[in-house]
Amino acid sequence: MIFAPGALGGTVRVPGDKSISHRALILAASSSQLVPITNLNPGRDVAATCEGLRSLGVVITWNGDDAVVAGGRLRDPGGTIDCMNSGSTARMLMGVCAGANLRAHFDGDSSLRGRPMEPVAAQLRAFGAHIETTAGKFPADVVGTPEPQTRNFILLSPSAQIKTALLLAGVFGRVPVTIRGDKGSRDHTERLLHYWDAEITCDRELIELRSPPQTFKPLDVAGDFSAAAFFIVAATVTPGSSARIENVGVNPTRTGLLDALQAMGARIRLENEREQSGEPVVDIIVESMRLRGVSIGPDIALRAIDEIPVLAVAAAFAEGETQITGVRDLRNKESDRVAAIVRLLGAAGICVRTLPDGIAIAGGTPKTRGAAIETHGDHRTAMAAAALAAGAGELHIDHDTAVDVSFPGFHETWRRAQSAA
Repeated sequence: MIFAPGALGGTVRVPGDKSISHRALILAASSSQLVPITNLNPGRDVAATCEGLRSLGVVITWNGDDAVVAGGRLRDPGGTIDCMNSGSTARMLMGVCAGANLRAHFDGDSSLRGRPMEPVAAQLRAFGAHIETTAGKFPADVVGTPEPQTRNFILLSPSAQIKTALLLAGVFGRVPVTIRGDKGSRDHTERLLHYWDAEITCDRELIELRSPPQTFKPLDVAGDFSAAAFFIVAATVTPGSSARIENVGVNPTRTGLLDALQAMGARIRLENEREQSGEPVVDIIVESMRLRGVSIGPDIALRAIDEIPVLAVAAAFAEGETQITGVRDLRNKESDRVAAIVRLLGAAGICVRTLPDGIAIAGGTPKTRGAAIETHGDHRTAMAAAALAAGAGELHIDHDTAVDVSFPGFHETWRRAQSAA
């Protein structure tokens, strides 16, 4: 696949939010009602969650990017729950099985098998589940519990997936759960629980789930901010760009990229602010602007953890050095994303220094000259390459289907935005 240079323009629509889509499907499966959900993310990760739920007896009827979920009483799966490349599917469905007293064998692709599962397994063991991992990773066997034990948890580090696994164990086990130590990781699960009338209170330090969802209103998933991020950065760094990205979720636990770019001097406006099924949504207008290097600390980095590769692209075009700290977990994503950033920016002549818990990027004038990028199948590396190519020159990537994990149709949407400039 070849990404070409060129400004972005026109109006862009991105898929439904992947993080919300996982959680909406799973929580809807706890209902005995039919639950309609619109604008679900159409990518492979959400498909993995859908198939995992079906193996537990959930009926999910699709119509385009919309679905109706019929859950209720779950059953043990007849075979392995194949989580494919999706860490969200893995950790969240482990929580479901723990709470619903199910027996299940979990596995995934070679990439997922390399990612740590012991942190979530340890917390769910405290809940009462019996879990055996393979040296702390997948494959794993989960045996749920009919009698939950610990219901008060302390997170050793902020993790939206582990937090969600524990909340799901409480929902499907029909017991209260208290979680401390979150420190502001993404809160889509809490918002969904509140939207569907669970009794829940939460802040950056304490979450108390006292009852499961009671009323399952139709849900319309907001546009994926992580998908919008590639268009935001490309339009910022590519001269002559002026683009509008519509219907984007701007949950404050997810918008660290906007804070970082605005600190760097980006020209970004938010319009048509509104609420959609419990989530804040806006249209984002971006115009090209010269950036300056800044220091980005752990608080912003936590709220931009999935956007760090494309934030690094923005830093490559900035004047001066940009330091990003608090991103140690990037080593354990779909690929080693720190190494991916070094490779990607190095192909454009930009120097990246690795720090004990972050990276330092010496900005300048990136030039790619038709370089080839190994994505290691990571969708965010592939799309970050598109943003880099827009301002720096032609780039080749090795896996043009990697983006299907979260954004099928990305290549066509990207070409339309460049054609509209």
